[in-house]
Amino acid sequence: MRYTTFGTRTGLRVSEYALGTASFGTNWGGATRDDARAILGRFAEAGGTLLDTADVYGFGEAEQILGDLLGADRDKFVLAGKFTLGAHPDLGVTRTGNSRKAMRAALHASLARLGTDHLDLYLVHHPDSVTPGEEIVGALDDLVRAGDILHGGLSNFPAWRATHAAGVADRAGRSATLAGLQIEYNLADRGADRELLPAAEALGLGVMLYSPLGGGLLTGKYRAREQGRLSGPIAIGQREDTPQKIATVDALLDIAALTGEKPARIAMAWLRHTSRRWATAIVPVIGPRTLGQLDDYLAALDLEPAAEHLATLDAVSEPPLDYPQSALHTYADPVLGGAADRFDRIRPVA
Repeated sequence: MRYTTFGTRTGLRVSEYALGTASFGTNWGGATRDDARAILGRFAEAGGTLLDTADVYGFGEAEQILGDLLGADRDKFVLAGKFTLGAHPDLGVTRTGNSRKAMRAALHASLARLGTDHLDLYLVHHPDSVTPGEEIVGALDDLVRAGDILHGGLSNFPAWRATHAAGVADRAGRSATLAGLQIEYNLADRGADRELLPAAEALGLGVMLYSPLGGGLLTGKYRAREQGRLSGPIAIGQREDTPQKIATVDALLDIAALTGEKPARIAMAWLRHTSRRWATAIVPVIGPRTLGQLDDYLAALDLEPAAEHLATLDAVSEPPLDYPQSALHTYADPVLGGAADRFDRIRPVA
């Protein structure tokens, strides 16, 4: 396992994979405590240090299991948590969302379940459409100053809100308060290529990529009518509901048949390859329910698909250009004085 800092706004060191714990616990039909212990142990043996959890996972069960498993080893890991949805299916309007009140209550409850006095990274899980960015950043900064968290971040926020929040933090001289983002990204959904990843690159935000296999879609299991996350208590994942997604899975399975390699490993190797294009830390969040699944994720770290196979997957999964990217593409050469092919772009700009 290799390591990087989580973006350029902080020196927080993280492993190249994060271990997601949404599958820890049986409330959502996931791994038993013993299975979770084995998965965490294997991940740590491979050099993994970044752990991702949330209060909503198993409605608190995942945090409780993770805290029990970490014990005295807590400081060997970088612990990232999330809040917004709450740790109970019916918490009500005052204990969900992103207000200062909800954030503070959620964090203290998470710290108790995890058995720790701080989180290294604390992310707002979802925008709630009513809490201003100034309040979110201010509340995160309060928690940083109190020592309850080291860094804050945003998950599932649109790029315009993420950049606004980063600006609020910068103007307060607290850029490390907003360290990064967590977003969905995989071969089946590369929408983040349009705005979110360029924004993160320009602002130096670290990025955690969840659902790297599209909730199982990119394993090919659903074509074999196997069960997965789409059939669990909380149905999460990509579906083959567009011609492009169908074509992407077709291409992935064709390459797997040609090479004798598992589709999941190829999809993860592609993700690792494409992440190198961005000038900031890109960390996939893997969510194995079994040791076998974890072994496939780890094996992908050593897999280098052929250039033509990577090019095929790039082309078939590339998202269409929408405005303003379409206009930028049209005028790329004129705005650089007809020298686009000879113009060195020194760094991304905001």
